[in-house]
Amino acid sequence: MEARVNLFGNALALRFFKHLNSAGKVPAESGLPAATQELVKIRASQINGCAFCADMHTKEAAAAGETSVRLNLVATWREATVFSEAERAALELTEQGTRIADAAGGVTDEVWANAAKHYDEDQLVALIGLIAVINAYNRVNVVNRQPAGGYRPGQFG
Repeated sequence: MEARVNLFGNALALRFFKHLNSAGKVPAESGLPAATQELVKIRASQINGCAFCADMHTKEAAAAGETSVRLNLVATWREATVFSEAERAALELTEQGTRIADAAGGVTDEVWANAAKHYDEDQLVALIGLIAVINAYNRVNVVNRQPAGGYRPGQFG
């Protein structure tokens, strides 16, 4: 598979990514646990079929010490016993926030209330921002058919 456009060699794409990366730093610098952030990025990428981001974030999570068991179970987190209640709340919020077109009301009050039990207001804002940013990256990469598999941890940061 080849990318439709060389996003890493296009000046306009690089300007766009500069701003998207800047927005992505806000959640990264919040009090939201780093492991939770990677789980959110992985789950949204799985839902959106973004192999490039799934590759990147599973490798980044592994490099940061995440276990292969947890990484292998992200797609089936509901049945897995390896995620905390807080992580499960973040994953559910991610799913509903990613699939907003599939649900008439977007994120349900029940899912929001569950997330609010585990995260303070700043962390909730970080989750919202993180879900928005990873979905934007997913869409860019899926539209462009960005190939996956060659990412090296730390490659872009």
